[in-house]
Amino acid sequence: MSRAFLFVLDSFGIGGAPDAAAFGDEGSNTYGHIAEACEAGRGDKAGLRSGPLSLPNLSALGLAHAAHLASGFQLPPQPLELTGLWGAAQEVSNGKDTPSGHWEIAGVPVTFNWGYFPQTIPAFPASLVSAAVQRASLPGILGDKHASGTDIIDEFGEEHIRTGKPIFYTSTDSVIQIAAHETHFGLQRLYDLCQIVRELVDPLNIGRVIARPFLGESKSTFERTGNRRDYSVPPPEPTLLDRLTEAGRTVFAIGKIGDIYAHRGVSHVRKANGNMALFDETLKAMDEAKDGDLVFTNFVDFDMLYGHRRDVAGYAAALEAFDRRLPEALAKLKPGDLMILTADHGCDPTYKGTDHTRERVPVLCAGTGLPHASLGLRLSFADIGETIAAHLNIAAGKHGKSFLKGTDA
Repeated sequence: MSRAFLFVLDSFGIGGAPDAAAFGDEGSNTYGHIAEACEAGRGDKAGLRSGPLSLPNLSALGLAHAAHLASGFQLPPQPLELTGLWGAAQEVSNGKDTPSGHWEIAGVPVTFNWGYFPQTIPAFPASLVSAAVQRASLPGILGDKHASGTDIIDEFGEEHIRTGKPIFYTSTDSVIQIAAHETHFGLQRLYDLCQIVRELVDPLNIGRVIARPFLGESKSTFERTGNRRDYSVPPPEPTLLDRLTEAGRTVFAIGKIGDIYAHRGVSHVRKANGNMALFDETLKAMDEAKDGDLVFTNFVDFDMLYGHRRDVAGYAAALEAFDRRLPEALAKLKPGDLMILTADHGCDPTYKGTDHTRERVPVLCAGTGLPHASLGLRLSFADIGETIAAHLNIAAGKHGKSFLKGTDA
């Protein structure tokens, strides 16, 4: 049995989703297009990175092979001895958002339809805004439209400081995001506001309300902080996390994992700001984890800082930084441990728009005794959670099946 480690590289899709066209994402491929851009010199940025995308440790676990399986994408061949069990998975959930991907990874696909807000100005129903203003004693709101989180703070941040009106915005995900200044507005006040809005949007079936605190005194100095908090709808049935905690196991939730699952099935929450800090917290949790425990981390920067901002060079540099640190985690694996690296959706920085993209995701596994072979194309992300359930000797869930019971050489 021993332990399990589940790392989600937020938005690191590998293309090839058979239903991508239905989501308006036909041809999207986060990994493939970043790699192509780097090969062509379009991923260079002075002082940050240059040259072809270099991910030797992820590639040794089978990343390039998984990408070829998922979408047919292939870089120029590079001699490499594989050290992992690799494959790809496609999503069956109705959305391409964070909760849908993560819940399905944990064994609970989203089979219902989320509520969304129209791409109009204003985007939110007047009754919702009026209720939020009244219950939270606000002077009004700013924004009220679809927007990038950094752009809308640049646009309204100074007015927010002057007026005390929080900034409401949304995206093609099922979400309301509320940005406010940590000191001028107050961090706890922002959290309280988000809790009020969470209650108000429950009848609309909105997946998340996200607190987006920031600091700075002007457009040139505004910067979002690491005190983001997600207020999510609870999963509709027990997830892998619930089943583990019910069995007396410990679940370490690193980053936004606790928020994504509405803090159900979570034993310890570890927050950190940025991928490298998240990696540090993950290594600490790996040292603390006992037999039968799960360490579950979301590395959010790939999506939040680079995918949504269409920053190819930044995304590539973040992948390379993660890859350089991966051996630190691999070195902590004990006999019987299982590590799985995957993603929850895509966010192709070369694609149209700034939203998530419907893509297959890599499934890269490391651990002593695992075959260095293909686990094939999995027809649901739920196979990931069921594999961990089987590895940790808890009862199987309703969806998906373990791929450790049989692999394709």
